[in-house]
Amino acid sequence: MEQTLAEFLSQYGYIGIILFLILGIAGIPLPDEIFMTFIGYLSSEGQLNLYLTYISALTGSIGGITLSYVLGTRFGYPLLKRYGSKLFITRRRLRITQFLFRKYGNWVLFFGYFIPGVRHLTAYLAGISKLSYTRFGMYAYCGAVVWCATFIGLGYALGSSWELVFHFLHRLGPVVFLVLILAAGFAAWYWWAMNQNRAGSGPK
Repeated sequence: MEQTLAEFLSQYGYIGIILFLILGIAGIPLPDEIFMTFIGYLSSEGQLNLYLTYISALTGSIGGITLSYVLGTRFGYPLLKRYGSKLFITRRRLRITQFLFRKYGNWVLFFGYFIPGVRHLTAYLAGISKLSYTRFGMYAYCGAVVWCATFIGLGYALGSSWELVFHFLHRLGPVVFLVLILAAGFAAWYWWAMNQNRAGSGPK
């Protein structure tokens, strides 16, 4: 997989990152998280510029989720019924996403990125339900910012061990992996806040 992704990036560069994620978010079964972790690793090696990599990934993610929203708004359920099976959108995934929408509302647009099979459907359902573009964008685009930063950041931090993300995703599942990421993020923030407090309360 590493060689395939490297060849793809060497041929298409940052435009390739954008197109890959547009297609992945819109429903084509592509390894989005693995791809972003890999480009984070390449950034740590200096083969890609970290900022351009992140901007490209964010552009692709926002483009893909917006495309899905527009398709849901224009064509509704008939589109999913006709072409869903070709995009690996099963009835089970559709029912799960509908349940999550009923239980958690628009927040599914934010956290749905971290759940493969669900992130492909959240924007479709938001469009079908006629959710306003403003509210859609507020949740979906903020989710894209966090999702891209998480996996590109993991690839950058792990370096040559970037494939650990692949193994954790398959062993633990995306939801458990998300919980671990959030817990680690909170622990890092708490450690930073405590150090800041100690520095502020030191001798003057």
